Amino acid sequence: MAKDILCLGIETSCDETSVAIVKNGREVLSNVISTQIEIHKKYGGVVPEIASRSHTENITFVVREALERANMKFENIDIIACTYGPGLVGALLVGVSMAKSLAYALNKPLIAVHHIEGHIAANYITHKELEPPYLCLVVSGGHTHLVHVKSYTDFEVIGKTRDDAVGEAFDKVARTLELGYPGGPIIDEKAKNGDPIYHLPRTFFDNLDFSFSGIKTAVINLVHKKAVNVNDLCASFEEAVTDVLIQNVLKAVKMLDVDKVALAGRGFGKLVS
Repeated sequence: MAKDILCLGIETSCDETSVAIVKNGREVLSNVISTQIEIHKKYGGVVPEIASRSHTENITFVVREALERANMKFENIDIIACTYGPGLVGALLVGVSMAKSLAYALNKPLIAVHHIEGHIAANYITHKELEPPYLCLVVSGGHTHLVHVKSYTDFEVIGKTRDDAVGEAFDKVARTLELGYPGGPIIDEKAKNGDPIYHLPRTFFDNLDFSFSGIKTAVINLVHKKAVNVNDLCASFEEAVTDVLIQNVLKAVKMLDVDKVALAGRGFGKLVS
């Protein structure tokens, strides 16, 4: 009978210190997250230097708690993995340094994981039946990508944002409306009580790239020019962004002739057949 492979994974690419113990790549035994949302709220966004300092203060405790929750010890771990980029350089350095130190001290293999590939792979945990090939829409604070997942290790980016990522646009609109941080959940909650009555521009290209700066700028101009209903404006903004995402996904599905679409990014891990 094959031996179970236990991986200790470290993620510190932005404002959350996260460590998970995963068995055989699909079963999460523990997942501990130390979030910095409250720290960054007063600034309306993530401050890289503060994020790095917070990671440094928390990483050791998060690693220990992840092991405790999984009822594991360091000697039980077979592989050490960590996010190496893209992300905030100082924040990434904390996670990479911890992972390298553990790998060296325990004499275990060290696996460097691309941030976007990590988002995509989260679907294998949520949907254990998922196998490539499929199309994946990656939406997070700093990234908006359409990725053709050809195999577990072969990826082709077929579309990406030319300016703001979706999460970035949400945060900037929320800041304009003085709603707080992070913008995504706040705007979504407001939109539930509004109607999309404001016409906001959609930008489409000949290829599958995205652009959200025009939608964001249109919202800012509306706020500066006249009184607006915040709930209706949030609903209009959310509808415009979602429309662009869906239209590009539909074009990609037709182009690639795939029968599965996965959603990835912060808070995602969903499969649409």
